[in-house]
Amino acid sequence: MAEHDKDDSVVESVTEKISEKIHGHDSSSGSDSDHEKSKSNPDSLKSKIYRLFGREKPVHKVLGGGKPADVFLWRNKKISAGVLGGATAIWVLFELLEYHLLTLVCHCLILALALLFLWSNASTFINKSPPRIPEVHIPEEPVLQIAAALRIEINQGFAVLRDIASGRDLKKFLTVIAGLWVLSIVGSWCNFVTLFYIAFVLLHTVPVFYEKYEDQVDAFAEKAMIEIKKQYAVFDAKVLSKIPRGPLKDKKRV
Repeated sequence: MAEHDKDDSVVESVTEKISEKIHGHDSSSGSDSDHEKSKSNPDSLKSKIYRLFGREKPVHKVLGGGKPADVFLWRNKKISAGVLGGATAIWVLFELLEYHLLTLVCHCLILALALLFLWSNASTFINKSPPRIPEVHIPEEPVLQIAAALRIEINQGFAVLRDIASGRDLKKFLTVIAGLWVLSIVGSWCNFVTLFYIAFVLLHTVPVFYEKYEDQVDAFAEKAMIEIKKQYAVFDAKVLSKIPRGPLKDKKRV
């Protein structure tokens, strides 16, 4: 009887160890699967988050990347502050002090040429080497690249204007008209230099603000877009749908 009891106890201990291993493996596999789910859930949530203008890339890449994006996003505060300070100084000269561009260029050239001329002639009397004036040549390749890029952008602008004027898309037409109307109002408030300076300041403030408070801005923009779509649907049902369609759409249907 004692030997039989010992055998039973050995069998029970073995079965307990096997069950513990099985349960431990199940719990570890369950925790692994839960961990994988928790990893996959943030990715799925990120993909479902609304981004302003349907943006899928970071703000740095949207701005083109490289040094210009670093300046706009204040990656190097000294360079960004220097660029913004230089633009502010130019705006103060032209707008507040009412300096003219041609006058400023002429005065700068007069000052530079006078200093270099005097230094070149006085170097023989003060026993110092004359100034080394570099030879400046504009390379052909960058000029051609800039001209080609401008040509592509201008042609795309002409194509968009032609598409809008053809009457195919009423929504785009109304959007462009509203944008031009707002721009004309802003242009009546200030001149081109001030408008350019305002745009320059906005480029140095809005992107860095949006990058810092990205989630809050996107959430607010999502609510705003939903409300705008609702109002546009009402406007479309009451006004746009009652406007007779042009001959282009009728020809397409035929």
